[in-house]
Amino acid sequence: MSSRYPSSKAVILLGGHEDRHFRPLSMDLPTPLFPIAGRPMLFHHVEACAKVPNLQEILLIGAYDAGLFASFMDVVTRDIAGVTSIRYLQERQHLGTGGGLRTFREDIEAGIHGSPDLFFVLHFDICCSFPLVDMLHHHIRAQAFVTVLGKRVFPDEAKTYGCLVADPDSSEVVHWAEKPASFVSDLINCGVYLMNMDMIQDIVELGDALVEQRQAATLRSVEYPHLFNDIPDQLRLEQDFLLPMAGTQTLYVFETGDFWCQIKTPGMTVMCSELYMQRYRYVDPTLLASTGGKLSPRIEGNVVVHPSASIHPSAKLGPNVCIGAGVTIGRGVRVAHSIVLAGATIRDHACVLFSIVGWNAMVGEWARVEGEPPNSKPDAATVALGGGVRDVTILGTAVVCAPEVIVRNCIVLPRKTLRQSCHNQVLL
Repeated sequence: MSSRYPSSKAVILLGGHEDRHFRPLSMDLPTPLFPIAGRPMLFHHVEACAKVPNLQEILLIGAYDAGLFASFMDVVTRDIAGVTSIRYLQERQHLGTGGGLRTFREDIEAGIHGSPDLFFVLHFDICCSFPLVDMLHHHIRAQAFVTVLGKRVFPDEAKTYGCLVADPDSSEVVHWAEKPASFVSDLINCGVYLMNMDMIQDIVELGDALVEQRQAATLRSVEYPHLFNDIPDQLRLEQDFLLPMAGTQTLYVFETGDFWCQIKTPGMTVMCSELYMQRYRYVDPTLLASTGGKLSPRIEGNVVVHPSASIHPSAKLGPNVCIGAGVTIGRGVRVAHSIVLAGATIRDHACVLFSIVGWNAMVGEWARVEGEPPNSKPDAATVALGGGVRDVTILGTAVVCAPEVIVRNCIVLPRKTLRQSCHNQVLL
């Protein structure tokens, strides 16, 4: 069956090593490996890639230390059918969303029986169903050079993304506006692409031309002030390469009606867990926990529990809860809309809502840890007090909440002990 499909590779872009927007969680683990719905963020991408017929290899490109991903690659090779080859390619520094493709051109083009016909490009910081096979069919039908995954969103939300204007009959992208100041279209770029292999040559040539321009002092000072942080070979895949292709009968969009979310903040992982777990209910319900009688905790809605977790039968979990390895949950505990990471302890009668409890953290008896749903708007009282945190509460690694304290709308950095209640703060 796979012989009927063109050969392809998949490239997943992991970005740089600083992860400042994902702190404090990225202080102990690279963001692409943070668990969402009980699996590393990147696992969902790799699983979708493995379902593409005639896919030869998956390449991970990033500026992280390669050793950080060795265990992950062993796991996906073992657990995901169809993953025959996966490699990590380390950038010497983060070179932008297109710079890695330019740098590792030979690895992308190389194939067992000659160069593959196509290659997928996926950003790591997105959550969706990854309809890659459907994209492949659309790409072939449209005879596209590049196909972009797109989705309709609310008009006021569209302005924060790349907006696409597409021909309704052919699906050709005739205009692309990157984060426009005013409304252009409700169809946005989802950060997943399928390209003909000869596009890699165009990316390399564009990158070479831009390097020459930026190395000229006069052009660099006038056209690129502070934009590339003195790294002349940075290349932006979307703005520098794809955007100019709009209207040239080479760029097409495949529109998905399924869920999609960009993971912009740590708190977004709670919402993304909910989206993936809802998908589990239809594609593999065995991944979800269920109430198994008097000796099992009460489960409400979609919940994922690691087999090594210890949970008291009187506890209530859900909806939208992920419990990591080695977690201990005591008598009468209530957890909802939260992620509890490996090794954490939630003691008797504590309550955790809209929160992320960090690795080896501890929530004391009768304590309450509570956040807000992601993207909540502050009420008048909070604005009057100067804003504050309006998001999922995050307890960093080894944070300790003393018994009976209330922690609401806070971000707590690792290894801090909270002995009194805190509200709307970032606690260093």
